[in-house]
Amino acid sequence: MQYNPGWNNSSVNLLHVRAVGPSDTLHYVWSSIGAPTVLLVATAGRSSTLRVNWTRLLSPAPAGAIWIDPPSSVVYSAAVVFTKVFEYSEAKTLEELFYPTYDLSDFSWDSVNHTLNHTALTAEFTGIPATDPSGSFSNGSLAFRVTAYEAGGRDGPLPSLLHTANSSKVEFVLAGVVPRGNSSRFVLELATVEETGVMQKLRSTRSIDDEYTPTIFEMLSLVAKSQNDSSTLSFLQWKATAYGSQTPSREDSIQCRSRGLQAANWSLPVSSIVHAYFGEGVGSTYTISAINISFGGEEGKVYQEKRYLSWSALLGFGQPPKDTFSPLVISIMAVALGTPMVMLLVGSCVVLFAQRKRYSEYEPIN
Repeated sequence: MQYNPGWNNSSVNLLHVRAVGPSDTLHYVWSSIGAPTVLLVATAGRSSTLRVNWTRLLSPAPAGAIWIDPPSSVVYSAAVVFTKVFEYSEAKTLEELFYPTYDLSDFSWDSVNHTLNHTALTAEFTGIPATDPSGSFSNGSLAFRVTAYEAGGRDGPLPSLLHTANSSKVEFVLAGVVPRGNSSRFVLELATVEETGVMQKLRSTRSIDDEYTPTIFEMLSLVAKSQNDSSTLSFLQWKATAYGSQTPSREDSIQCRSRGLQAANWSLPVSSIVHAYFGEGVGSTYTISAINISFGGEEGKVYQEKRYLSWSALLGFGQPPKDTFSPLVISIMAVALGTPMVMLLVGSCVVLFAQRKRYSEYEPIN
């Protein structure tokens, strides 16, 4: 993990996570320059490096300021941009009342260097609006917590996402932000940038196994697929839940819904590293898709009471991890299905044995 490589000023944030495999290298470039963004770049070989022209990156025309050296090693590249947070409440007429939007490109962000943990491979981007007329952020903040992984495993805290070494986690957190309505709900808007010939698909998978995430049976995945060979190139995966506590339990669950995937016909907000890497062709040469993820329990009461919201997602390269039935669930199913079968077999044997004992060498008396 490198913070602002080649730049000694901490007034801006750029975090480079580099993962080297046997024959390839994965690059994650997180930044809060403009809207919070992560670049995902997969390269062939073990020696590819990130290059940043800081003078150009911080200029009004950042195109070409970020590249991978050598450029020919790049196999795949994409970006996820966290653009806006909406807040709304439902009136008695069931109409949605929207408050002024929080544009994340207008936020002021703390230095990530203070939260960077090279041992745990974690960092936190924390910000507040540059202008806050309502005072909602006077004692609160919005954050994106980033975690990289060296190996496969499962997170301890809920929602206990299963991860691989080819993935990283991002956690969206609202803490202490005063809602502007009595039953406010929040919506996070994010956009994806993909190369020509790559399309995004939203998948929903349901399972009866909720051992690791109690009462949550749905997993959603936003996958980037190549139109040529239908192979999955990257993914964003999350459970259909958020939580209203720093130490979440089942009772802290907040309902999470995705409001469809749409082709974005609008230009991206100011996001320097997207334009710095992809150039001015974003929106024409590259495909932009957007999705809204909404959070709100019953009438928004969970957030109203605790003033805390946390939503976790996994992003990475290749196929998203798939949960299989845990040994506990397999054991329960084996007992539940096997016990009736055993009883049926034993009962059949008892009946057959009883019928055989009825016969005798004596003839019955008429």
